[in-house]
Amino acid sequence: MLQSASCGFGFLALQGLLGEQVRAASAGGLAPKVSTHAARAKRVIFLCMSGGPAQLDTFDYKPQTGKKPHPGSVFRFRPHGESGLQISELLPETARHADKLCVINGMHADTGIHAQSFLQLHTGDRLRVRPSLGSWVTYGLGTENQNLPGFISLNTSKSSIYSSAFLPSIYNGTPIGVNGENMSRATIANIESDHLPLSTRRRQLDFVQSLNRQHLVERPGDTKLDSVIESMELGFRMQSAAPDLLDISGETKETLERYRVGQQKESVGTCKVSDFGRQCLLARRFSEAGVRFIEVNHGSWDQHKNHRRDLTENCRVTDAPIAALLDDLEQRGLLDDTLVIWGGEFGRPGLTPGDGKNETGHNANGFTFWLAGGGVKAGYVHGKTDPTGARAVEGKVHFRDLHATILHLLGLPGNDLKFWHEGRDHRLTGPEGGKVVTELFA
Repeated sequence: MLQSASCGFGFLALQGLLGEQVRAASAGGLAPKVSTHAARAKRVIFLCMSGGPAQLDTFDYKPQTGKKPHPGSVFRFRPHGESGLQISELLPETARHADKLCVINGMHADTGIHAQSFLQLHTGDRLRVRPSLGSWVTYGLGTENQNLPGFISLNTSKSSIYSSAFLPSIYNGTPIGVNGENMSRATIANIESDHLPLSTRRRQLDFVQSLNRQHLVERPGDTKLDSVIESMELGFRMQSAAPDLLDISGETKETLERYRVGQQKESVGTCKVSDFGRQCLLARRFSEAGVRFIEVNHGSWDQHKNHRRDLTENCRVTDAPIAALLDDLEQRGLLDDTLVIWGGEFGRPGLTPGDGKNETGHNANGFTFWLAGGGVKAGYVHGKTDPTGARAVEGKVHFRDLHATILHLLGLPGNDLKFWHEGRDHRLTGPEGGKVVTELFA
């Protein structure tokens, strides 16, 4: 008996007294919360294209005009859908959804340094570790499924982009998979145990949690300890819910084909090896299951050399899975209240035709994001860059503005979602605050 219980007489004595109390008290942090105003979206899928996608060869068409060639689009564009949205020949499947896209061509950021701009995109701060966008969203809204995290980050090895930082750890993102891994049951560390049955693990956790609760009584208001208790409970609940969601063997052959699952692991140049189709399919499954914020990462779009070749490869790998994701969200009635976001930490300057060069640099002064679903205008272009795509000149949107807009679409106050830390309130949009770009709203 003692061997199976694993924890001895203390466990047996406290189990009945405290087990149910621990369970009841542990679900508060992730419980769904009431929005401050009417929400247009319930959840977010962020398609993060790390490295800086070249806006001039994807969604920001700059035709050559005049006698002297200038930096501009080097791939063919044509209008798509009833909206006539201009989209590159590299993205034929995404182009089918032109009338769903809300393209922001006036994005700009503070720096062209990868690490700093990537951090600012995710946290609002380019120098210090701060809570990620997904953590802020989960802090503000909770999750719709108490057996799953509110925030899941697929295919990333950088903890800073899914960290809850000074927010309670229950709002931390759960990372699943890194480049080259097959996303299976094993990709959530220690999600299952082979040496103890589930009922015994439940009793074991009840005993540990009873000690934690006793410890908390002596330290009232200790949010870190309370969050650890909640995280342990969530981890236990995930043991039954998460493995089934990660198991895609029940999906049809046609679905796996549309997402190109397992078909696009080859890479060239700077393109990283990852099964992007599987990630997009898992994003759909997690959104159906009630996860509040799902981030899918693909990299790298950092084409300093071999621009045409590597950009073509990146678009080839991501185009069909993204289109399949949009197809499924629409067909399953999820797109209206799911905000899909596509973009990276900055853009790239254009190539100059005829100069023989095939390399690009970094451009934080003007680049492109697009949104879909979640209450945004469809088949719409907001803002513009100058004739060479070098600088946003109209409808400028900073990362702070994008963050404020995302929060607003979710029913959260763009600049008033705050958390007290080190003697003052902190917010995602920083001291400067961000503008809610209402022009994007349907």
